[in-house]
Amino acid sequence: MKDAVVYYGDSSQVNAIDHKNYAEFLKHTEKKQELPGFDEEYLDIVDYILKITHRIWEEKGIGVIYDTYANNCLVHSGDSTSTGVSGVIANTLMTLHAFPDRRLMAEDVVWSENSPGVFLSSHRILSTGTNLGDSNFGPATGKKVYFRTIADCACTKNKIFEEWLVRDNLWIVQQLGLNPWELAAKMAASQPEKQVYGRDECMEGQFLPEVYRAKDSSVGEQVLELLNEVYNRKLINRICDFYADNAVVHSICNQDQIGHDEIQGAVISLLSSFPNARMIVDRVTCNDSADGSWHVSARWRLRGLHEGIGMYGAPTGKPVEILGITQYRFENGKIVEAWEIYDGLDVMRQLCLGDQPATEA
Repeated sequence: MKDAVVYYGDSSQVNAIDHKNYAEFLKHTEKKQELPGFDEEYLDIVDYILKITHRIWEEKGIGVIYDTYANNCLVHSGDSTSTGVSGVIANTLMTLHAFPDRRLMAEDVVWSENSPGVFLSSHRILSTGTNLGDSNFGPATGKKVYFRTIADCACTKNKIFEEWLVRDNLWIVQQLGLNPWELAAKMAASQPEKQVYGRDECMEGQFLPEVYRAKDSSVGEQVLELLNEVYNRKLINRICDFYADNAVVHSICNQDQIGHDEIQGAVISLLSSFPNARMIVDRVTCNDSADGSWHVSARWRLRGLHEGIGMYGAPTGKPVEILGITQYRFENGKIVEAWEIYDGLDVMRQLCLGDQPATEA
């Protein structure tokens, strides 16, 4: 965790969402934050993110992307990294073709200013939609779905220049009535087997996993210690130190874990599939709130081999990298609620890479 970076945003500089509907949020008129190089209409970085999201997706103003994404923007998702604004346009059009009535309800935006004029936002979205068009999942099913996405966007001077996007695709395909393993195998069939140049593990040779202790009592340092203790050192019992007794974790596939026992069980089920994987934390972003709570977002990667029996079935020995983002709400020094999002379908796709397609006898 020594390379992870923790940033803080001053909540007094923005208008918080605070469970407001979009129409209610638009009633804000006070400009409290300087956004050098951004269009004058945006009051703060939260206002910018919410307005461009609504205009692109719900108003179908696809061309707003040209005004708000850099020509050479990078977009990272579970299965790929794309370059350029044209890819953002294409993916948006394809998604709206598949789910033309998609609605994106903002649940939270955790933000910080990395350096003067350079911002990062972690935008958690609850989406609904009806699968009325064909998609990369297959033919249209006519079924309604809901799912969460978290997008980390780095932006400056009115342009997003890098984005990390995690979406609960496994829950989408389950709601569409599809077999996720069959779909993952089809997705993997046209792709080369993953080239491995090294092996990420929580241990370096015979050295035991690094011990990380929070440098102070701040929430950012607590999150760094939590993730290292639980995922790298496998001290699942430390969950009791960081989570409130009745804490709730909203995880993929519409699963909620309530209380220490269920939260620990879910972590064990994931880690048992990748027992020696290494957790790498890229960034932690923290915002205080007027009610005394803290809202925190951690972007992370879990890298390792599928060498255990767990939530992803019998071990395949395949290398896997999971890109995830978890948002936390702290009250009185403890996590009371968390949202953990990653692409479980992409994990399955990686586990199917290199497999020979089944043939009929």
